[in-house]
Amino acid sequence: MSEILRLSGVSKTYGGGETAIEVLNEADLTIDRGEIVALAAPSGSGKSTLLHIAGLLDNADAGRIEVGGSDVSGLDDRGRTAARRAEIGFVYQFHHLLPEFSAVENVVLPQLASGVGAKPAGKRAEELLASVGLAGRAGHRPAELSGGEQQRVAMCRALANRPGLLLADEPTGNLDVETSESVFEMLLGLVRNEGLGALIATHNPELAGRMDRTVTLSGGKIV
Repeated sequence: MSEILRLSGVSKTYGGGETAIEVLNEADLTIDRGEIVALAAPSGSGKSTLLHIAGLLDNADAGRIEVGGSDVSGLDDRGRTAARRAEIGFVYQFHHLLPEFSAVENVVLPQLASGVGAKPAGKRAEELLASVGLAGRAGHRPAELSGGEQQRVAMCRALANRPGLLLADEPTGNLDVETSESVFEMLLGLVRNEGLGALIATHNPELAGRMDRTVTLSGGKIV
């Protein structure tokens, strides 16, 4: 397996002086393609900050970030956007689907933004939706879908551009227990079928136990 994500000596502090909060302190982490890693840590420990830095949505104060073997630490905004679009998929606790578009359109749009033609983008979207049991719901808008269905669409959207890395922040945290179980199983299946590396934040020890390994945050370091 080859590395898809490497964080080396990543540090992040918010504020300054006596009110400064050190969230990450020379944190190190490596994730391989095909590996699913659980990030299990208490609220306020820096899980979201770590995911945002790994996903190039936030800047680290120090350290090196490599995605797909390339150093992306010093990229400008345009370069970071291009790297995210090419290599990184995101799933959040809330689906953030575009309400005016159907399920299939929500999965097609990120592909069009990356230069994929309409026909192959539509085929990819339909295949992904079918893989999570939504073939018959592809034409429905988010308001016409259940919470679990909306999150499944969000998962498909995250994988639409065939990223090498998936980052997920409590992806089933907004769902009831039964729905959470089924959606999480579908997420693991999608990730494994696509051969991605994944870092998934969760408070649920049972869900964490289904992944390949678990890391946590302590004193700003990944252990």
